[in-house]
Amino acid sequence: MAMAEVSIVPLGINKVGVSEYVAGAIQELKKSGLKFQLTPMGTIIEGDLEEVMAVIIRMHETPFQKGVKRVYTTIKLDDRRDKDSSMGYKVKSVEEKL
Repeated sequence: MAMAEVSIVPLGINKVGVSEYVAGAIQELKKSGLKFQLTPMGTIIEGDLEEVMAVIIRMHETPFQKGVKRVYTTIKLDDRRDKDSSMGYKVKSVEEKL
């Protein structure tokens, strides 16, 4: 199972707030049915690697559909194949050690 943290930033929009664009990307993510967690600095997505990457591409496209001419997207990817893992498991593992 893969986990990705993605942050999509529209550039050149002449305003500071980007929540309108984040909401558009999240709407596209919701259509995928993948498990995700919205955070203040990005969105974490969990699922099959190919599905995760495909939805990130669709999310990246959403600001362009609103007329944005440039989009900066960062992706952090954790693809673990030796055992099952999840967002919850990773957090729990750290919390147990605190």
